[in-house]
Amino acid sequence: CEQIIQHLNCKIPGVNTTELCQRIQTSGIEINTGDLAKIVNIVSFLFSTAARNKLSTEELVATLGSAVSVLPKHAVHVIRHVWNEQGKSISVSEDARNTATVGQFVDIKWKLGVAMSSDTCRSLKYPYVTVTLKVADPSGQITDKSFEMTIPQFKNFFRQFKEMAAVLETV
Repeated sequence: CEQIIQHLNCKIPGVNTTELCQRIQTSGIEINTGDLAKIVNIVSFLFSTAARNKLSTEELVATLGSAVSVLPKHAVHVIRHVWNEQGKSISVSEDARNTATVGQFVDIKWKLGVAMSSDTCRSLKYPYVTVTLKVADPSGQITDKSFEMTIPQFKNFFRQFKEMAAVLETV
């Protein structure tokens, strides 16, 4: 809940559900990343809707109680506590809502590799670059996107980044 509030306030790019899922599983609770992502999306929608409608803690809890009968009491207690402590801090400006329609870059990792051989070719000696982008989608879920490039593809990729940097210098 706290990470969702931070995301809605644009303080973090999103909720890393993979990392959070591992932490929850380490504590002995069985859950998969897909189910946790659904929970994060629901709670994010709940908090953003409550902020947009300027609901008090009691109004939020009353609405939850009448709309969702299967929600465990301890979950309602956590939502109540976090909303009471941090709910008023959520900014719901039009600009923030309009800019949240595309993903946000979080991190990039790369490595240079050489394929030495395969089952069909004994001596490849084929260099490649593997790039992993960490991206937060508009709902705040962080995912990794990986791809490989040949050296000519990487040089083209690098050239395009240099062009972007040159254009940004003129702004």
